[in-house]
Amino acid sequence: MTNSTVVKLACALVMCIVVAAPLAEAAVTCGLVSSKVAQCIPYLKGGAAPTPGCCTGIKALNSAAATAADKKIACGCLKSAAAAISGIDYSKAAGLPGKCGVSIPYAISPSTNCNAIH
Repeated sequence: MTNSTVVKLACALVMCIVVAAPLAEAAVTCGLVSSKVAQCIPYLKGGAAPTPGCCTGIKALNSAAATAADKKIACGCLKSAAAAISGIDYSKAAGLPGKCGVSIPYAISPSTNCNAIH
């Protein structure tokens, strides 16, 4: 390997690290949030009780949102998803974590200020 090849390889490696570093910080994405709460939609639109799959998703999302940044992202994603689905009962949404046996540091509500989450 020539010196110029080694330098090019090193530069490429550094660029990969620089590009990937911000992605490694956020464990929660809106795609993850949507996939974890999708089974809760029938309950949130009037169903009698959350399904076991719904609660499994809520618990997994709660575990994934370990940092304050992740909690803010999850909050914003939940608000966006709820706004996009007509017929959501927000009183059921607010009580959903408790029905699934988890505690979150904010209410699931369109009026929640996700930026205030610590």
